[in-house]
Amino acid sequence: MMTSLTDMPILTNVLIFSAIFLFCMGANQFLRERSAREFMVQKIKNAGIIGLDEQHEETVLNTDNRIAGAVARIGSAVFPVKDEDYSQISRARFLRAGYRQANAPAVYWGIKLLLAFLLPIFIFVCRIFFFSTMTYQWTMMLLIFSALFGYYLPDIWLRQKSDQRKESILHALPDALDLLVICVEAGIGIDSALQRVSQEIAFTFPELSDELRFANLELRAGKSRHDALRNLALRTNLIEIDSLVTLLIQTDKFGTSISSALRVFSESYRTERIQKAEEQAAVLPVKMLLPLTVFIFPSLFVVLLGPAAISIYKMLIIK
Repeated sequence: MMTSLTDMPILTNVLIFSAIFLFCMGANQFLRERSAREFMVQKIKNAGIIGLDEQHEETVLNTDNRIAGAVARIGSAVFPVKDEDYSQISRARFLRAGYRQANAPAVYWGIKLLLAFLLPIFIFVCRIFFFSTMTYQWTMMLLIFSALFGYYLPDIWLRQKSDQRKESILHALPDALDLLVICVEAGIGIDSALQRVSQEIAFTFPELSDELRFANLELRAGKSRHDALRNLALRTNLIEIDSLVTLLIQTDKFGTSISSALRVFSESYRTERIQKAEEQAAVLPVKMLLPLTVFIFPSLFVVLLGPAAISIYKMLIIK
């Protein structure tokens, strides 16, 4: 009884912390859904001018944002970052996640430092006010773990954003290929076709539209088609985009029909997607075997064999 009474403050603190955490998560989700609805309404209002406007919503760090500017100053003060200090591979990490602004590395390092510094402080404050009975060893372990977690959390988040962007681009690629084939067969040049496709899919697939728009801007700035398309493949880091870029470069180099090559590529890509879907469907029963065995079959056994087991048990007791 005494042990349960002494455990009550710890249980109360855990429940309070869980309630606050769930409230913050719910408020964050509500605000995200609200901002998403406002974004869609604004996009519908501006549907006629979507394309090359500088107000286009994209996942880039906003230099006008005061918080981002302050974090960037912290990162620049501790880790002075210049363009020449970063290799192409390091810059590609931010490009693949959709962050193109020059202060992206500084903000990145600033967030890493702030999280590595603030999370241990938060843990230490919680230890003082809520878990005062925690031992010194556990406190030091939590502080070290929170500092490491805060330091590597931006890496995890950046990788997740990059993966989400790649999935969005892959999802948009079949429709973009069809539009590209239609534009080329209608007699539009490949450069103008890329611009047209980026404008058409800007509302439904903003990630791929942004990449095509950026490639078109590089072409307008004077880069060769080969370099602009290769940069597109490097930014997306997708095998499918790399194959498409190789196809466009080869057709331009050897003078073959772009429309025929694009149509063949589109059909082969759709066939490949169908085969991948069939492969995933074939693997699904194997993946469902473990959940069925662990969660569903024991319940069925209890329901089916439970009454019989009770009856046998009663018969044995009576005898």
